[in-house]
Amino acid sequence: MKYWKKYSKEKLIARIDDALASTIDFQNSKHLGYPVSKLDENVFNTSGTFLNNSPLLKSFIANPNNIGCHTLGKSEPAFKGSQELEKEVIQVLAVDIFNAKENEYDGYIATGGTEANIQALWIYRNYYKKNFNATLNEMVIISSEDTHYSVHKGSNLLSVDTVSIPVDFNSREIIIEELDTIISNLKANGKKYFLVISNMATTMFGSVDNPDMYADVLTKHQVAFKIHVDGAFGGFIYPISNRKSTINFENPNVSSITIDAHKMLQAPYGTGVFLCRKNLIENVLTKEAQYVDGMDLTIVGSRSGANAIAVWMILFSYGYYGWFEKINTLLLRTEWFCNQLNDLRIEFYRNPFMNIVTLKSDYVPEHTAKKFGVVPQTHEGENKWYKVIMMDHVEIDDLLKFVEELKAYQKVIS
Repeated sequence: MKYWKKYSKEKLIARIDDALASTIDFQNSKHLGYPVSKLDENVFNTSGTFLNNSPLLKSFIANPNNIGCHTLGKSEPAFKGSQELEKEVIQVLAVDIFNAKENEYDGYIATGGTEANIQALWIYRNYYKKNFNATLNEMVIISSEDTHYSVHKGSNLLSVDTVSIPVDFNSREIIIEELDTIISNLKANGKKYFLVISNMATTMFGSVDNPDMYADVLTKHQVAFKIHVDGAFGGFIYPISNRKSTINFENPNVSSITIDAHKMLQAPYGTGVFLCRKNLIENVLTKEAQYVDGMDLTIVGSRSGANAIAVWMILFSYGYYGWFEKINTLLLRTEWFCNQLNDLRIEFYRNPFMNIVTLKSDYVPEHTAKKFGVVPQTHEGENKWYKVIMMDHVEIDDLLKFVEELKAYQKVIS
C-alpha cells in the first residue's frame, strides 16, 4: 500500500482542521457571490466544545461544496481544503486498491452507486457519439439479470436500450452461450456500440462477474465496447479478500469502477465513488457551467464536501491492515454461518470472497424472514431467495438465533 496509511486520532483531527481552514469561512468572511452559507444557526447548533473532537460535525457545519472533478484541472478555490482530502481518497482507491498507475485515473465522491453507474453509462454514450458519430439506436447496454436496477434507470435517462443476460440459477454465473447468442442477435439488429456493466458483487447474491468473459465474446463479434465494473457492494471487500483478483485497472478491459462508501465503509448515506481511466470523464464536460471554476463533469453538480471528508476519515482511521482485519472478521462470521447451513443441509449461494449468503426460500418461512429482517429477492410474485449480509452489527449471537429458528422449522416440515 503506497498511500493507505493509518493515522492517529490527533493527526486525523489536525488534517481536517487544516482542510477546513482552507475552506471559505462564512462566519467571518463576506463573499458576496456564493449561493450558499454556513448552516442556519437558528436551526442548528453550530458551536460548542463538543465540536473539538467531532471533525465530521465541524465539516457539516462548514458546509463545503466539492462541485466538479478534482483529479482533473481547476476547481472552486473557496472549497480547496475538502477537495484536497477528496483527491487523497480517490488516490487511495484508484492506486492502492484498484492498481491504477499514477495520474492515470479520474474520479469523484458521488451520491451512491446508482449515480456512479449512470455516470459511467453517460460517459460511454457520449464517447461513442463524439468519437464514432454513433446514434442511440446503434448503442446498447448489457449486463447480467442480477445487475442492480440502476442499469434500467440509466437506460431510461439516456435513451439507450438495455438487455439482460441470463445467469445460472444456482451458480449465478453468466451463461456464456446465452451471452454469445444475444450479442450475435444484437449485432444483426444494428447494434455496434456496447456499454457493459460487470458486477463485483451483485446486490442480492454477492456474485462476481468476469469482465473478461464479456470482452472475449464482444471481441469475437468485432463490436466496440466499454466495460464498467459495478463494485458498489464488493469494492471495499473483494479486492482485499481476493488478492488474485484481476478486476482492476491493470486489466485493460476495465474502464471504470463504482464503489459505495455508505455500505461496507459505513460512511453517511449518500456517499458513493466513481473511478475511471484518464481521458474518459471529459466526455461529459458541461461547458455551459462557466460560472463554476473548472466547470463540471458530474451528474449532480454540487456535492457535500463533508461526505468526502467522512470517507477520508474512515480510510485513514483504519489504514490497509486495520481494514484487512475488519473484513476478515466479517468473513469468519460468514464462514461460521455457512457451516451451520451446511450442517442443516440448507441450500444457499455464496461467493467465497464475499460476506453475503443467499438462502433458497424453501428453507426460510416467511414469518422468520420478517422477524430477522432478511431481504427477499422480490416483494412481488414468487420469491425464491432470501439474503443475509454479515455487516458490522451482525454478530454470531444474532446469526445463532436465526439458525435455531431454521432448525426448528425443519423439524416441523420433516
